[in-house]
Amino acid sequence: MSTLRTALLNAALTVEEQKPWPRITVDADTWRQATLAVAAGNATLSGLWAEPGAVHMALLDDDDGSLMVLTLLASDGRFPSVGLTHPPAQRLERKIVDLYGLIPEGMPDDRRWLDHDRWGVRAPLGSSAPASADGATYPFLKAEGPPLHQIAVGPVHAGIIEPGHFRFSANGEIVVRLEERLGYVHKGIEGLLINTTLEAAAKVVARVSGDSTVAYSLAFARAAEAALGVAVPQRAVWLRALMAELERLANHLGDIGAICNDAAFALMLAHCGMLREEVLRATKIAFGHRLMMDCIVPGGIATDLHDAAPILALTMHIRQRFPRLVELYDNTASLQNRTVSTGRLLPELARRFGAGGPVGRASGRAFDARKAPGYPPYGDLDFKMIKREDGDVDARIWVRIDEVYESLELIEQIVDRLPAGPIAYPLAPALRERKVPQAGGLANEPRDSASEGLAMVEGFRGDILVWLRTDETGHVLRGTVRDPSVFHWPLLEAAIEGNIVADFPLCNKSFNCSYSGHDL
Repeated sequence: MSTLRTALLNAALTVEEQKPWPRITVDADTWRQATLAVAAGNATLSGLWAEPGAVHMALLDDDDGSLMVLTLLASDGRFPSVGLTHPPAQRLERKIVDLYGLIPEGMPDDRRWLDHDRWGVRAPLGSSAPASADGATYPFLKAEGPPLHQIAVGPVHAGIIEPGHFRFSANGEIVVRLEERLGYVHKGIEGLLINTTLEAAAKVVARVSGDSTVAYSLAFARAAEAALGVAVPQRAVWLRALMAELERLANHLGDIGAICNDAAFALMLAHCGMLREEVLRATKIAFGHRLMMDCIVPGGIATDLHDAAPILALTMHIRQRFPRLVELYDNTASLQNRTVSTGRLLPELARRFGAGGPVGRASGRAFDARKAPGYPPYGDLDFKMIKREDGDVDARIWVRIDEVYESLELIEQIVDRLPAGPIAYPLAPALRERKVPQAGGLANEPRDSASEGLAMVEGFRGDILVWLRTDETGHVLRGTVRDPSVFHWPLLEAAIEGNIVADFPLCNKSFNCSYSGHDL
């Protein structure tokens, strides 16, 4: 992307104060050229969001992990559609329409997405026009071919899980098309981040998707620290990584067992579930909370690690128990029959959608935000990026298995090299008390007093992106977050095509997309 980055910088109308990567304002023609470059594979779309009168697009350089944000002013309420030439942007554009009322010109799919016609208002963060329910049925896409029947699943499911609707078009047992309808757990995250305190915003972001609370908190803290120029003590940097690896370890163990359970192999679920529970108990002892929620804050961490013995005992125990479970998975022919070659995601699709985490790496996309763009202390730690090429359920399981071992290595390295010292520095500049404006617009502060921060962090599902604009007192003026599931959900639709209906739970769990992280 280096050539594209240079061209975009040369074409910029203005360069904004965003750290550590630039944000540039461009005209419509440059915006269109950038979208064509993304569609051609010269950069990866990493985010697309809006605010009243403007739309922002984050581009990722796959070679070095550097980011750039493009801004297009949409004073007339319209902007050239990115999804017209790059399908991964389509649902993000539909979200922009629903929340802000900005219209992507030429957008191929104009159905409502987050707006289920229950808010009583259109574009609540933009023009905010009153609306009454029209009672229209959501128009699912049609599938044509031999005699087909439809199977409707959800949004209420059999287990205690989040809501989402799946509409299958099938020929007998073969899935011809799957289409999702999401948005049932929309919480108004972007609205909650407008004109709020840094502390309140951090708590909101930490709760976007509870199983990734450490990763979200870390991404938020890094974005805030970049915007405010806040330093972080070394002990806090290393303890943040320890928390992140414990979170990854717990979730990978849970996912491995749950995938096997969906193939009617409950023994793996039981044993992996016990190991996951032991991780959560160890984190409770170490940091005071099973999920480590609110333990990472801008400027450092809120809770120190006083005794590493329970963590080291945990890694030793998992090293003893986990290899037997791996052997059990690998040597159970009936289980392999369900996972091998099932739900294959093509490498080209994984690359095009910027799939991250186990979903992307199981389909050959060698991207891990801990490596590139990278962030401390991972540059000082020894670990491998796990990658497979087959892209099926089995490959996604093996990526998780290998990453369990890598996380154990990382945890032990961190504990062994953990520096002494403080766990947080005061925020600088010092935050002052001020009256917070009513939500619905930028704070009553001059724009030249605002600063922006952008951060990308590797969660257990993949890369999480957080963008913030703050004033000089540290109050958050605007912000947005992007979960890896935004790009994974459409890929699940592609992976299930041609498989039998009974294999959907396997495919679905092997992706393990977040509903809450997507719906925001």
